[in-house]
Amino acid sequence: MNLDILKPPVEKLSDTLFEEKEVNVFMCRLDKVHPILSGNKIYKLHYFLQEVLESENALEKYNRTILTFGGIYSNHLAATAYACKMLDIKCIGVVRGQRHPKSTHTLKQCEADGMHLHFVNKLKYQFRDTMGFQDEMTDMFGKCLIIPEGGYHPMGTKGASLIMEAFNFKKYSHICTATGTATTLAGILTAVPSTIEIISVPVLKNMTDINDRLKYLAPQLLHTNNLQILDNYYFNGYGKRDDNLFAFMNQCWLNYKIPLDFVYTGKMMYAVIESIKKDFFKRGSEILCLHTGGLQGNISLPLNTLLY
Repeated sequence: MNLDILKPPVEKLSDTLFEEKEVNVFMCRLDKVHPILSGNKIYKLHYFLQEVLESENALEKYNRTILTFGGIYSNHLAATAYACKMLDIKCIGVVRGQRHPKSTHTLKQCEADGMHLHFVNKLKYQFRDTMGFQDEMTDMFGKCLIIPEGGYHPMGTKGASLIMEAFNFKKYSHICTATGTATTLAGILTAVPSTIEIISVPVLKNMTDINDRLKYLAPQLLHTNNLQILDNYYFNGYGKRDDNLFAFMNQCWLNYKIPLDFVYTGKMMYAVIESIKKDFFKRGSEILCLHTGGLQGNISLPLNTLLY
């Protein structure tokens, strides 16, 4: 997959709050890099795709097949399905939960792009990273490259670091990102100097293992002194709906004409703006917020929840 064309625009956001606090805020629009492969997902997939296509004895080892995991609204599954379609790779999506007669927009799109869906109950799904579960999958589907959910792997970290090659990040004092698996966060930390502050906004409740995740994802990081975590902005939890968050996202649309998703970027922007109000950022700060995509998940919301 050629990432040369995936160059995200960076937009400056105008707001009287930012003028009052004397900070500049920018948005790196990863959601604009591709109509389908939007956000951080294709970057995290990059080296997995390269492995299944170009590594030594790739066909023998993987039979040009990828197997990965996700929920019924998974951005990761959607991106994997489309990328595999473009590269003529067979793909299997192991889905948490039971197949519903009506399915979801995400899963319908995955199947339309050629992904074979295999459903497992939520209890069994918890064991997806174990050798026993994965052996069962390869017995069922044959040789394949298994990608952990969300690309949670050092190879995913290496791919996420490519985001920082897509634009000039050196002009910013802070880079802010939503954190789910922490793979993108790890990629950013490996790619930028410690003089730039990295701001992580966890989107899951009680996500207390970020440092352990970073040790696995990027063992080359000796320290993370430039990492700050803004907790307590997970609202009702991962993928849960919250009217206050929707109101904020609509206001961001009116203010900046930038669509946000309710799982990741909405929470990240809420945390950043609240922190600006509380003088968390020093005057003169140059703040870059990563829009990591995920907009297809908004389709799951009731009609007219959002203005866009």
